[in-house]
Amino acid sequence: MHGEYKVPGGKLVVVDLDTEADGRGGEVLRNVRVAGDFFLEPDEAIVAINGALEGAPADTDAAGLAARIEASLPEGTVMFGLSSEGVAVAVRRALAHATDWTDYDWQLIHEAPQSPALHMALDEVVTAEVAAGRRPPTLRVWEWAAPAVVIGSFQSLRNEVDPEGAERHGIQVVRRISGGGAMFIEPGNTITYSLSVPSALVQGLSFADSYAYLDDWVLGALADMGVKAWYQPLNDIATDAGKIAGAAQKRMVADEGAVLHHVTMAYDIDADKMMEVLRIGKEKLSDKGTRSAKKRVDPLRRQTGLAREAVIERMIASFRGRYGLARSNVTDEEMARAHELVATKFSTEAWTARVP
Repeated sequence: MHGEYKVPGGKLVVVDLDTEADGRGGEVLRNVRVAGDFFLEPDEAIVAINGALEGAPADTDAAGLAARIEASLPEGTVMFGLSSEGVAVAVRRALAHATDWTDYDWQLIHEAPQSPALHMALDEVVTAEVAAGRRPPTLRVWEWAAPAVVIGSFQSLRNEVDPEGAERHGIQVVRRISGGGAMFIEPGNTITYSLSVPSALVQGLSFADSYAYLDDWVLGALADMGVKAWYQPLNDIATDAGKIAGAAQKRMVADEGAVLHHVTMAYDIDADKMMEVLRIGKEKLSDKGTRSAKKRVDPLRRQTGLAREAVIERMIASFRGRYGLARSNVTDEEMARAHELVATKFSTEAWTARVP
């Protein structure tokens, strides 16, 4: 069995192993070999890591495997680009027969601006197609036809949105299928993308780890643009200057299953307008360690000095350079299903106000 895991902000960890019956109805790890492009001192630490995993019950969770590794390390061990938790995740991915980014022929959808409700529907349709095996894993970069507030699947409409402010600024409110918080969208100020991926790509990862794993490529793209960013649990991408993006996920169960992972990035922001439209409570602000919602987000326009279109082009180029990326389109059948979902779900009061 073979498992790989790119430690967020670190290096690649590779684990090869076998399993054998333990005589009691379970299995244990055998012939464990950890490798990768990380740095580790002293040399004998790698032997200790392999030894700590040898004979471990195959159903040991990642925390338990990491604890075994930590207990085995020689005094003074230094890990750079590596962690005990990262090795443990690679082991779990090997046991789950997880796939890697490069195992797939990735497709890109980047089309003309669409209405907010249609974007919600396209996320559901495209990810369902990936789950059913009718579409390869897909990166979809959104273009917005109108301003919007996108609220999470479980958020209260009245608690999140000021209806008078939304009406005054001509802002449509839509509800997405994933959880998480409200996003304030203006077409020229926002960069949004979706990843629709097979469940196998995140096998062996915890829910939280899957966020970091699926965000790692964009951190590299931002670094290439001179922006030092990192994943901030559970679902933010941040810099020293503040948050620049928020992510959300939805697990789709059909055939082999798929994961929808979408991210909204602040290219620029009209903070005063946002405050008139969103109801941002004191509890949320205190949780982020700041007194003002205006200070929570630091736009990419200032940090990169690039036009929005240039940021998107560089992001796409970065993804293509890592994993390959072929141009694609939403098919006629997919678009027809998306329009049907707009009419029956995403533009209806029953859906948008399902949590009043």
